[in-house]
Order: sequence, then C-alpha cells, then structure tokens
Amino acid sequence: MSPARDTSPPDILAPDTSPPEAAPADTGSEFTPLLRDVKGQRLLERRTGWYARTIATNALGLVAVGTGMAFLGGSWWVLALAPVLAVLCARTAFIGHDAGHAQISGDRAVNRRIGLVHGNLLLGMSYAWWNDKHNRHHANPNHIDKDPDVAADVLVFTSEQAAVRTGFRGWLTRRQAWLFFPLTLLEGVALKVHGFRDLRRQSGRERLVEGTLLAAHVAGYATLLLTTMPLAHAVVFAAVHQALFGLHLGMAFAPNHKGMDMPDPDGEKWGHLRRQVLTSRNVRGGIVTDWFLGGLNYQIEHHLFPSMPRPHLRLARGAVKARCRDLGLPYAETGLVDSYRQALRHMHEVGEPLRADI
Repeated sequence: MSPARDTSPPDILAPDTSPPEAAPADTGSEFTPLLRDVKGQRLLERRTGWYARTIATNALGLVAVGTGMAFLGGSWWVLALAPVLAVLCARTAFIGHDAGHAQISGDRAVNRRIGLVHGNLLLGMSYAWWNDKHNRHHANPNHIDKDPDVAADVLVFTSEQAAVRTGFRGWLTRRQAWLFFPLTLLEGVALKVHGFRDLRRQSGRERLVEGTLLAAHVAGYATLLLTTMPLAHAVVFAAVHQALFGLHLGMAFAPNHKGMDMPDPDGEKWGHLRRQVLTSRNVRGGIVTDWFLGGLNYQIEHHLFPSMPRPHLRLARGAVKARCRDLGLPYAETGLVDSYRQALRHMHEVGEPLRADI
C-alpha cells in the first residue's frame, strides 16, 4: 500500500467483517446475538454531528494555542502552553484513530482525508503506517506471531522473548516496568520516525501524498516555533510538547491489553468474540476518564465493534457484559490506576528470569 490498483490504505475492520481466522463451529454463533442486539439499539449508526463538533472544537483549540504562542513567545511563560498543545495533539490522534476505523463517515475517501489531515499534516504521523499496523493488531490482539503491538522491540511481553535478550536490551528488559512511562516520553518522536520510514513501503500516489503531508507538518511545526519565540524557547517548548504528547498516548494505550490473555499460536482458535474479549481490558470511570482516554477505556467494546462511533461505546457496555455473563466469559474491567498496575506487573514478571540470573 501500483497505479494498477487502489493504493489507499485499507479501512480497519468493519463491524460486520468476519474474523480473519475461521471460528470453531461451537463458537461461531457466540457473537451473532450480541451483534443483533447492538444493531437493534442502532449503536453502529454514525454520529456525524458529534464528530463535526469534536473536530471543530479541537481545531479551534489548536488555533487558540498557536495564537497564545505568538503573544507569549518572548517569555518563558509560553512553556505553559506546551502541555495544552500535547493534550490537543492527543485529541487529534484520537480523531485520526476513529477515522481509520471508519467511525466518522460511511465514505472511505472521507475517512482517509480526515485521517491524513489529523495524522500526517497535524501530527507528522503516517496514516497509512498506522492503519497497516493497527489493522493487524485488531485482527489478532495479543497474538505473539501476528500482533505487531506485542512483537519484541524495546519492550517484550513474554518470557520467551525475554530469554534471548542480552546486553543493553537485556538491561532494558530487566527494568522495563520501571522504564515504561519514561520511554513513552519518546513516543511522539518515534511515531514521526516510523511514518517517514514507512514511505519506503508505500508506492505511487500514496507515497507522494503521505510524504508531502509529513514534510508539510515538519516545515509548519518548525515555522510556528521559530516565528513565535526565540530559538532557546522553541527547543525547550518542542521537547516538553513532544514528551508530554508521547506520555499522554502511552497512558491511553497502556491499559488496554498488557497483562491480558495471549492466544496460544498452536492452540485452539478463538472466535471473534472470545478473541477480542479475553485479550482486552476496560477502564472504569466517568466523563473525565472517557475524555482523557479518548473512549479507548471501553476497549472490549471497541475491539468487538471497531467502527462503532466513540460516543456509543459506553452505551454498548451493558449488552456486552450481559453476553459475556451468559457465556461464562470473564469481562475484565478495573480502575485507571489499577489498570496501569496490572500492565506494569506483567512487564515486571516477564523480566524476572533475567533479574534472577544476575
């Protein structure tokens, strides 16, 4: 993702899409009653007005921060706007995420344009790269061979991955639970690097569009900083902004799957409902939690119905819990702090064999 074929990135799993792997005959119908219930409640219908207001509000916030930077750029007080911009950039990322899932519009081209603007242009993060990676994650969450989010990289998620770590990587693995949140401070920059690297995978018009928008982001961001404040202020502002943006995204994504079941690659093939429920964790909370985590705290519902509009996820929670109860499936749900505790405990336990060898 040749001129001979559609080069636009594929939309992330639509709600009616069959699971990539065939479910066993005895579990194939487990999801059907739930899907029928959710459709009956019209929870898969799009919320165009809600998204229009969300996008407009976010855009106004970004303009306001840019204006504030122009007025305060000559003073170190301008750094007070860096956390605000980090939060608004996280909102921007959530909008791009929802566009990738076809939550915003029924028109694939519209969703892609929204994703390109919010991802490539405003954040410097490749929409095509994110969709490709996120598609694979949603199809097989926590699957060690198929989910890129649990592939061994800076962090590892199984004892088998940890066992082969040596040198500096071994040092990281021994301390990965303690280093997790500090490492997320680099995530904002890492996302940009991944996007530029992915241009080599892309071809034709897609590469041109993605690359042009990524370059426009870098040029626009640098211009904004250097025309509103002195160089020293600009360097510190960028460092604080990008670090807090990465931290915010890390805090939103960390609770979702870390420490949850990981399917045995050689074991029983789970159907769609079991594959998504058993590998996902919800985070309880009210309107503030929903806002801060971009609706991803309803991770179970989001994985079962990826194209469900964000404001409908909490409304589907009752039906999903009831279906899980009928089937005797555990429905993992915890508070925000405990969700981080569980995720970090898992990463700490994975690194235990390496600590024992010291």
